Amino acid sequence: MPDPIAVNSMFARIARRYDVANRLLSGGVDVWWRHRLVAAVRRQPTPDVLDLATGSGDVAFALSKGLPPTTQITGMDFCQPMLDEAVIKQQSSGRCPNITFRQGDGMALPLADACYDAVTISFGLRNMADRHLALGEMLRVLRPGGRLFVLEFSQPYAWFRPFYYFYLKRLLPSIAAVVTGDRGAYEYLCGSIERYPDHAAMTAEILRAGGRSVEVKRMTLGSVALHIAVK
Repeated sequence: MPDPIAVNSMFARIARRYDVANRLLSGGVDVWWRHRLVAAVRRQPTPDVLDLATGSGDVAFALSKGLPPTTQITGMDFCQPMLDEAVIKQQSSGRCPNITFRQGDGMALPLADACYDAVTISFGLRNMADRHLALGEMLRVLRPGGRLFVLEFSQPYAWFRPFYYFYLKRLLPSIAAVVTGDRGAYEYLCGSIERYPDHAAMTAEILRAGGRSVEVKRMTLGSVALHIAVK
């Protein structure tokens, strides 16, 4: 179970180099993953969107560009240094005025019931100390008929796993150490990916939390999955 204090400290340490590391370590495929997420959110009218565990804001910015300009987006994270990076990017670009960044804990959202049409979380659920509680909170703030979008690492196809985990365990931490200067942070992140449920088990977790009609889109040989659930 992730320790929230340790996770917060870890992300604070790597915040300034987080975006560079993501592009490099994923080979740029993370941009395509976000594109798939935005395309899924765009299927229905979403006047109000919460992007939880927004980090440096990449998903919030992608949503802002891909959805109507009238859509109001809240980017929320519990790590203030990551939010600071998001605000710097927003101010330097002078764009995306429909995004508001604010601090908040995913397991105790400082939000009223039924106040969003869509909730997205990308590569953040596995860092929650209590996934069931976090999923319940996300569903709580959704309006009836609203949709939850969980984009997260998953367990890849069986034939691909030896290659995938060789990269995760042997290569990725060393590359990340050069880019961020923090090998330990990425050793933790790799471990969290290895321990995370596969797409079927994650579907079951969302159903237990109260989500319905769960749809799954597997990507990149199953190493990433987008789960879409209806409240």
